[in-house]
Amino acid sequence: MDLEKRLELITRNTEEIITSEELREKLATEDRLKGYLGYEPSGLFHIGWVIWAYKVRDLIEAGISFTLLEATWHAMINDKFGGNLELIRGTASYIRHGLKALGVPTDKIKFVDAEELVGDKSYWELVLKVAKGTSLARAKRALTIMGRKEDEAELDASKIIYPFMQVSDIFYMDLDIALGGMDQRKAHMLARELADKLRKKKVIAIHTPLLTGLTGRGRAGGGGARDEELAESKMSKSVPSSTILIHDAEDDIERKILSAYCPKGVADFNPVLEINKYILFYEGHSTLIIERPAEHGGQIEVHSYQELEKLFLEGKIHPLDLKRATARELARRLKPVRDYFKANPEAKRLAEEIGAYYKLNVSI
Repeated sequence: MDLEKRLELITRNTEEIITSEELREKLATEDRLKGYLGYEPSGLFHIGWVIWAYKVRDLIEAGISFTLLEATWHAMINDKFGGNLELIRGTASYIRHGLKALGVPTDKIKFVDAEELVGDKSYWELVLKVAKGTSLARAKRALTIMGRKEDEAELDASKIIYPFMQVSDIFYMDLDIALGGMDQRKAHMLARELADKLRKKKVIAIHTPLLTGLTGRGRAGGGGARDEELAESKMSKSVPSSTILIHDAEDDIERKILSAYCPKGVADFNPVLEINKYILFYEGHSTLIIERPAEHGGQIEVHSYQELEKLFLEGKIHPLDLKRATARELARRLKPVRDYFKANPEAKRLAEEIGAYYKLNVSI
């Protein structure tokens, strides 16, 4: 695969690359780059995570040697499952099933449990060096990487360690690329800032967009949103009404999307449009069929997200018609995932156990 094709795969559907120049240079001059994504195994797999799952698939196709860090200890610090590591590790197994069901080549991913890192004394030496190079104020500002507000460090001092661990993960594994949502930006920037001082690689940061929750909760206007506002508006497994799970039944997908925030003629923080942009039209070319009776303009076939957004903003597609088409197509795309979980007893059991913990009825 030539350089331009690799760059296209790596950069499509991303929010930002820090920096594009460094990425191009490394791809052109080094044989095998090492990339990673760290995630907390903390709940049910929702479609917001599909964005990074697809990007992992892209990086692997582009020849990146990829590691997925199952941040079990990080999840414990972040109070997920009440800090129960057994439940957290079970969720990591469930996430692996989810990735496989989505068509991500899990046989080409190196899965690493954070347990492997924390058992090494040299890892904690790195954590201390990162902490020594970071002010307390800077560390508190970085708490948004774990979905927390800055003042939550006052409640539990262990949370201050979290950003130091995330930066140390990157240095310890000697990575070239760090992949994450925009909510992980502060940790990646801290790693870049400290790299020269600690004589480590300056990691290239690839950030994917955050999918707005179905309720549109925490919408921000103007030219941008603060990190805490972004964290509050994103699709979250902790807010069931804002979330579509990858193994949701077809009827549930339709019900959730029909009740989603989708104001006429508004594209910003519109979750229904975002599902089309970041998932249904992920590869740029697809077809969304808008079914309407003849008296309302008849059926439309849309072949790009740009075309879809233009028609919606011009008022040529009604929000209800967009919702119905989106629900129908998303349910069709996720059918292989539903089939996988129905056919795999372990995957189904894990999903149901996680759902039971959160008092959610997982119907597979």
